[in-house]
Amino acid sequence: MALTTTRISYLSAKNIGKLITIPESVWRKSASQHRDRIWDLVEPGLLTPPKSSLQRKSRRSSSRSMPLPSSPAAGEWTALDPNNPIYNFLIEYYGLKGAKGLKRLARWSPDPSLLLLEDEEACPEGIRIQHVSYDTERNMYDEVIEAIMMTSHNLGGIFLENATVEDIGGTLHLRGAMPVTTPKSKPSSELNVHGVLYNPALFYDRNVPASTPESKKKLLKIIAPFQWYSSILERTLRSEPILHCHGLHEWAMQYRPAGAPLPPSAKYQSHIPLRVSQQVINSTVERKGISCTHVDALRFFAPAAAPLNHHGSSLERTDQLRLEQKACLHSHMDLLKIVLKLAPFVDTDLVADALAMSLAARKLDIEASPYDATGYGAGVVPVETKEGRALYKARQKELMLETEPVRVRLLDSYHVFMNLAFDEKILGCSLVNGANSGKDSSIGTFAAPERFSRAEPGGKPW
Repeated sequence: MALTTTRISYLSAKNIGKLITIPESVWRKSASQHRDRIWDLVEPGLLTPPKSSLQRKSRRSSSRSMPLPSSPAAGEWTALDPNNPIYNFLIEYYGLKGAKGLKRLARWSPDPSLLLLEDEEACPEGIRIQHVSYDTERNMYDEVIEAIMMTSHNLGGIFLENATVEDIGGTLHLRGAMPVTTPKSKPSSELNVHGVLYNPALFYDRNVPASTPESKKKLLKIIAPFQWYSSILERTLRSEPILHCHGLHEWAMQYRPAGAPLPPSAKYQSHIPLRVSQQVINSTVERKGISCTHVDALRFFAPAAAPLNHHGSSLERTDQLRLEQKACLHSHMDLLKIVLKLAPFVDTDLVADALAMSLAARKLDIEASPYDATGYGAGVVPVETKEGRALYKARQKELMLETEPVRVRLLDSYHVFMNLAFDEKILGCSLVNGANSGKDSSIGTFAAPERFSRAEPGGKPW
């Protein structure tokens, strides 16, 4: 089928789009594997679904015209148990509320780094690369290719063959998904859906110039969090590990010297009994003070514990750039938050890996706490003793080494995403520290106000 004259402009030889096509059998298998892995990771923390819920699911499944791919490992999605100390941080800190939050985590999208591939031999099996322009040799897929290029304004992207509208928001990420359609035979007004396209450049309007000060500022505001988190990852990877903190941030939350009022932080995990006395908590915190480098953790300290922190009793968000370090359990837990910022434009294998590291860090966090969480499958790392501190240090170091390659891959994913999504002139601006290091001084800079917020015990979340 020849291209019409009116479409030559967007399919010109000057404007060549790269099209990565993933066959349906390939992407559905990957999506099912991702869903199963997320299920395996979160299932121990789920609330038990009532029988009526299972019955409703059975009725819904039998009535679907386009059922989601079967996934035998995954059962009924429910909310996480807010009382499970190993999992409830996913609700409190990262907003994975209800069954919907976990379903979003289980959605799949293609790895955007596929757009960097030039040689089809380097592609995973079955994935095809095409450079599409007006003079590309036409074939039986011309109508679909033309529809893809129309949808993407000739940018191309990653095309999931035969993905349906029903897949979007279920199996696939809703955000960034663009159905590729062509009209059905006349006089019908219905459309044929050939698949779904993902492309960060299209989603963030990479090729649309920011021509006014207002549009430039808006774009800088969008980019700022991505540059901030990439800076955090870079600084953490270059940091020297601190292996003598012994996880005392949880103890600092329960610290209450004689005469001090009950701290606001005492409400956290209040449903779980303490395994040690208040006297032991106080003496453990006071023994050598606290060496907590995590800015967010300070907000949960008891007020009386703040002066005992060697890294400051009051910190600004920008202090995270100098304090974040690669042995910190909270920095491992935050990998989930940082990877989800990229979704859907990130490898979902990395999402699952970040979740696994986050849960492993949280488990050690709870096992080294003053709580008795053995009823939730946690062990005990008694950091109030010399032997317990040695055990914590060994496990902390082991987890640090295990997390390192995940952090490296995540930083690389940020670089890939930003270079695909945004123009290099915009990326040349330093949005973290507010100083313009870019090539074009007319673009300006942006630093989000929350970057200068102050963290103090009992402070509000940013």
